[in-house]
Amino acid sequence: MIEFVARMEMVFVASSDAHGECDASLRAGPPGFLQVVDERTLAYPEYRGNGVHASLGNISENGHVGLLMVDFVDDLIGLHVNGAARIVTDEAFRAAHRGRRVDAVAGPRAERWVVVDVEEAYIHCRKHIPRMQRVTQRRAWGTDDPRRKGGDYFAAKGTPPSVPRARRRFPSTTHLGAGLSSRTLR
Repeated sequence: MIEFVARMEMVFVASSDAHGECDASLRAGPPGFLQVVDERTLAYPEYRGNGVHASLGNISENGHVGLLMVDFVDDLIGLHVNGAARIVTDEAFRAAHRGRRVDAVAGPRAERWVVVDVEEAYIHCRKHIPRMQRVTQRRAWGTDDPRRKGGDYFAAKGTPPSVPRARRRFPSTTHLGAGLSSRTLR
């Protein structure tokens, strides 16, 4: 699992606010951007983004996160990691991990880090993972150019927000039955 995480170039992050309203987001970078601190701790950098702060806002209210990493190219397998997240400044992360290479990308430094205390890690079935092909492409990781970040691709800027509707609450469940099948990263 540790080797798998170290070679990942993207991770899907699921979070929810204090009321259980969910968000899913993508974080990406070159292999090594997602750090395995130890067998029970992961961390990923947060750079200046689109200004929505959905993930960080949710984590500040409700630290439970779900991470999903998928190898679409070689092994066609995925890894789920659930845990308790906290937000730390770049300076605090670097001070706590002196000697660790934390800059997987050249350019701007992370503004902060999300550190995840792993509660469970388990495989994602390969049955429906599509095989994709790597395309050689130069990436300007960490860019702040709005056009290259997507800008207003969907032409939604200025659209009035929808009126929130009453939501039905669902019971919290997990198919793993109280963590009986949970594992440390190895």
